[in-house]
Amino acid sequence: MRSAFMATTPADLREKGYRYVDIVLVTGDGYVDHPSFGIALIGRLLEEQGYKVAVLSQPDHTTFESFKLFGKPRLFFGISGGNLDSIVSNYTGNGKVRNTDQFSPGGNPFVDKARSVRRRPDHAVMRYAQLAKQAYPDVPLVLGGVEASLRRFCHYDYRQKKIRGSVLTDSKADVLVYGMGEKAVLEIAERLLRKKGIHGVAGTCVRLSPKEFATFTEVAPVDITLPSFAEIRTNKDSFLDAELLIDKYARSRKRAILCQMQQSHYVVQFPPQTVLGQKELDHLYELPFKRRCHPDFPDIPAFAMIRDSVTIVRGCCGNCSFCAITRHQGAEIRSRSLDSIVREVALIAAEPSFKGTITDLGGPTANLFGVGCAKGGCSKRDCLFPEVCHSLEIDEDVFLALLDRCMKIKAIRHLFISSGLRMELLLKTPKLLARIIEHHTPGMMKIAPEHTVGAVLSAMHKPGVTVLEKFLALARRLSRKEGKEIEFSAYLIASHPGCRVADMHRLVDDLKRCRLAINQFQDFTPTPGTLATAMTVSGKDWRKQKVHVPSAGERLQQRKILERAMTGHTARKRRK
Repeated sequence: MRSAFMATTPADLREKGYRYVDIVLVTGDGYVDHPSFGIALIGRLLEEQGYKVAVLSQPDHTTFESFKLFGKPRLFFGISGGNLDSIVSNYTGNGKVRNTDQFSPGGNPFVDKARSVRRRPDHAVMRYAQLAKQAYPDVPLVLGGVEASLRRFCHYDYRQKKIRGSVLTDSKADVLVYGMGEKAVLEIAERLLRKKGIHGVAGTCVRLSPKEFATFTEVAPVDITLPSFAEIRTNKDSFLDAELLIDKYARSRKRAILCQMQQSHYVVQFPPQTVLGQKELDHLYELPFKRRCHPDFPDIPAFAMIRDSVTIVRGCCGNCSFCAITRHQGAEIRSRSLDSIVREVALIAAEPSFKGTITDLGGPTANLFGVGCAKGGCSKRDCLFPEVCHSLEIDEDVFLALLDRCMKIKAIRHLFISSGLRMELLLKTPKLLARIIEHHTPGMMKIAPEHTVGAVLSAMHKPGVTVLEKFLALARRLSRKEGKEIEFSAYLIASHPGCRVADMHRLVDDLKRCRLAINQFQDFTPTPGTLATAMTVSGKDWRKQKVHVPSAGERLQQRKILERAMTGHTARKRRK
């Protein structure tokens, strides 16, 4: 039955017995009812609280009429660009048009054969907000998801190669939910249902005119004023200053109010919501998801990758310069309970289509599962650089117990850990590493050294190459003990700030010395919400020291160095 999914058509509303809809959730992705998709998480949570929800998935963005599909929503439009930022989805790090979209049916990003209209527009959040406002001018607009969260303040757009203002002020929306937004969205819905104002909700940003801002600061003093849009446009160092402040307060979760002047309005960020506790996280992931693509959006490649995977942990305290996970999910780690995870694994295993393999127990960093802080958390929350913090409590036994319990489920023949694994943590959990090598590695073990040159790793906010060398020595020793020869798939980044052509040649030499093949790499993409992007703009690293920023021509050189090395390895492997 279509009604088992959330409504996507007026006929679905009638089937569900809805005479109206409370909330329309708009997304640039094809609708997949799986907890790895943000719209499914938020929609199912709202439905559980009794709200009538409809999903407007990949709407026609050439007309506002598509936003009238369900009639006027009683409470609000919830607008997201999808699981990826729309510019990242539509263009490579070098600005080339992508010919595939992992979140669209069949991986096809285009509506028509002429490839003139994309399913997901550039700057999807702003475009959707504009169309929703044209359709129903008096319906509140709530922005959320990765694109809105990472573009909530002034940011760099690598496609347009310029600093842009906040997506909140550019779209003229009413409120923006940043980070993992479950609690904030529920509070907004409840306030609107009770016809109360939505200013001041934790985990949100609002836009205020100078007059409104002056009135606001009389009763709620602002703690941090970020460099303004005008300052950043004239002084790129100010952009780095702003990003460092945003990063600091995102990690610390201090109860501080931040503001930034845009072109004509202020963006005011209220303190973050408290993160979901373990019971709340368990409950969220055990909502009644169909765990499949909606029939109107079949064959979504991203779903094929995660359909038999389970999220076990949220957050990342690694704070890599090039990664936006910490900015969006937070640096505070939250793990689900063993009972909840096992129940979800058993649910997957009971599906008639299940083929015996759980493809991943993971999250942003799989082996952060079960970790905690002996001090209860600190304001820095930078637990892995330059080395693992002595206060970080690592419990490999709880992960081993999880693996044991899951493997006892009758239908499961294989269970893999395919998410990223931090090597410095695996060095401290040899029993877990041995278990993963022996039973839970899908062919090759995926590791992410990113680079091997010290200066580049420092700019990336990652420990030195000795971690990689120690890890490889331990992993190979353990694999020999188990009577098998393990292979590694190393993920690398070219053209990161601080990286020169000579560093790429040295990287290739280091990989040969370490007997590591180059299987996957990408050119650094200056996405919104990362410190590495601020480095690209300012020419200074996170310590505010001058840093080399590769030119367009040098980016191509660096890429070709890795491509040649990869081709040479493949040829040698074939000869063997």
